[in-house]
Amino acid sequence: MSSEPSPTARALRAMEILQTRAGTTAQELGERLGVTERAARRYVGILREAGVPVESARGPHGGYRIRRGTRLPPIVFSQAEALGLVMAVLNGQPTATGADDLVGTALAKVIQALPEGVGRQAAVLREHAAAAPDRGSAQPDAAVTSALVAAGAARRRVRITYRSQAGRESESEVDPWAVVVRHGRWYLLCHSHRSDAVRTYRVDRVRAVRQTGHDFVPPEDLDPVATVEEKLGIGWPYPTRVAFDAPLAEVAPWIRPPMGRLEPTATGCVLIGSTNNPEMYAQEWLATVPFPFRVEDGPQLRAAVAEVAARFTAAVSGLA
Repeated sequence: MSSEPSPTARALRAMEILQTRAGTTAQELGERLGVTERAARRYVGILREAGVPVESARGPHGGYRIRRGTRLPPIVFSQAEALGLVMAVLNGQPTATGADDLVGTALAKVIQALPEGVGRQAAVLREHAAAAPDRGSAQPDAAVTSALVAAGAARRRVRITYRSQAGRESESEVDPWAVVVRHGRWYLLCHSHRSDAVRTYRVDRVRAVRQTGHDFVPPEDLDPVATVEEKLGIGWPYPTRVAFDAPLAEVAPWIRPPMGRLEPTATGCVLIGSTNNPEMYAQEWLATVPFPFRVEDGPQLRAAVAEVAARFTAAVSGLA
C-alpha cells in the first residue's frame, strides 16, 4: 500500500504551515511539502475553494498568509499519527500516564478529542504502556522553557536567574540561541555577555527569565545540537587524555562529542577532554570503543578504568 499523502492531507499540512509561518512563498511551501512550486499553488487553491481565507502579497516581503482571526477546522490525526504522538509523549515523560501530571492531563484531552476508533487505541496504549523513568533526565519548568524559546524565536536578549548544582544563584544576560534536548535533559545554548563566551545552561536550573530591550543575531553557521555536544565535553573538573593505536578515521565513529576532541598522532590518535563523572566515562563510554587505548592523563579516569578492568578480570578468574 502506498504511503504517499493524499491531496487533502497535503492541503491540511499546507494550512498548518501558513498558519505558523506567515509570508511563506510558493517555492518555500513546495519545499516543505516535498512537491513542486506549481503543486504548492494547487494546494493553496484547494484551501481557498474550501473557504480558508489564504491571502497573498507580491514583492520581497510577500508570500501567503492566512487572515488573522480565522477559525481553523480541528486537527485530524490518523491512527498511526495518534499512536506515534502518545508513544513520543510517554517516551519523553513517563509520568504522563498519571492523571495528576500536567502533560498527562493534556494528553488525556488530546485522546478524548480523537475519533472513537483512533482514540480507543491511543487510550489503551497510554493505559497499558509502562515507561521506566530516565534517572538522568530532568524536566524543566514549562513557563521558563516557553519564555526561552519565545525569546530565541524573537531574537531578543534575556536576563536569566540560574541556580548552580551547588545551589548558588546568579544572574546573567544572554543571547538565547537555541534550546536543545539531549538524553532527557534540556539545555540552553547561548552567548553570555558576562563572560563574553558561548555557554550551555541546564534549563531545569533556570529560575527566572526576563526579556531585555536588546536584539541579537545568532551565528549564521550555528548547529545547535553539535555545539551543545561539543560544549558538554569541556570545562569539567577532571581532565582526560586517552591515546588509541588506531587511525583517527576508524576511532571517530565510536567517540561521542561529550567525550572530548580527537586529534591525530604519529601512531594513531588521542582523545582530549574532561568529565565530572570518571566512572561513567570509563564504564559506559570507553568500554564500548573496540580499540586498545591508554589513559595518558587524568588520575581519576585512570583509577576508574583500573576498577572496571579489575571487576572484569575477577569475573573470569579461575576459568579455563
